[in-house]
Amino acid sequence: MSEECTHDCSTCGSSCSTVDEKDLLAPLNKYSSIKHVYAIMSGKGGVGKSSVTASLATAMAKKGFKVGIMDADITGPSIPKAFGLNTRAVGDGESIFPEFTLGGIKVMSLNLLLENPADPVIWRGSLLGGVVKQFWSDVNWGELDYLFIDMPPGTGDVPLTVFQSIPVDGIVVVTAPQDLVSLIVTKAVRMADMMHKPILGVVENYSYFQCDKCGEKHYIFGQSNLDQVAASLGVKVLAQIPMDPAMAQAMDQGAVENLEHNYLDPVADQILEHEKK
Repeated sequence: MSEECTHDCSTCGSSCSTVDEKDLLAPLNKYSSIKHVYAIMSGKGGVGKSSVTASLATAMAKKGFKVGIMDADITGPSIPKAFGLNTRAVGDGESIFPEFTLGGIKVMSLNLLLENPADPVIWRGSLLGGVVKQFWSDVNWGELDYLFIDMPPGTGDVPLTVFQSIPVDGIVVVTAPQDLVSLIVTKAVRMADMMHKPILGVVENYSYFQCDKCGEKHYIFGQSNLDQVAASLGVKVLAQIPMDPAMAQAMDQGAVENLEHNYLDPVADQILEHEKK
C-alpha cells in the first residue's frame, strides 16, 4: 500500500490485498464503549430498511440492553422521524452527543445536525463517507450493548466506508417479495462476503397482508421465492413481516416504540443466540 494512501478505496485503482483490515478502522470516540455493531442493509431502496432498524433497536432496548442507532443513510435519513425526534444534537467542543428517544435509545443522524431537516444533502460520496466516520469517532455514545447502523440502499461509497471503518459484527439484509428479490439479496450478500462481514440472515418486509377479520393472508406482491434464494446463497430467513398499517402509522407519527406488536422480536432473539456460538 502506498504511503500516501487515503484509505478511500472508492477512488483508488491500486490492489491492496495484503493490507490488514484493522488498519482501515476509524478510532471509536474515546468516551464510548460499544460491545456489538450490526448493520441493516439492502440492495435497493423502498423495502422498509429503516422501519426494520427502528423496530430491531426497540426490541433490544425493551429487553433491557443499552442501544444506539447510527443513521448512515445520510441523504435520506428517516430514523429521527420514526422516533419523533425534532431537536438538534449538541456538542461540547470535543464530542457530539446523540439524542435520546422516549425509550432511551441513543440516535445520531444528519437530520439532527441540520438547521432545517428538510434541506437536501447534495454531497459527493467522499463527504458522505466522512460523516459516517465522524458518527463513529466524534459522537459520544457512552456505553452501548448494541449499535444498529441504518445503511443507505445499494452497495456504494457509504456501505463501503461503514464496512471498512467500523467493526461490524453482523449484517441483516432487508428485502421485499418482488421479482428482483434474487438480484437485490445477492448483491447485498456478495458485498458482505467481499468485505468479510458475517450475515445473520434476511428479513423480508411487506411479505403479505393479513385480514384482521378472517385472518387470511393475501400475498399482494405474489408468493415470495425468498426461501429458495436464501438457500442458494447459504443464508437464513430471519423473518417475513406483513404489511401492517399500524407500523406505517407509527413510523409517520414518531411512535415506533409504542407499537404493541414488534415483528422484530424474534430477530432480536436470534441475534442473542448468534452471540452465544
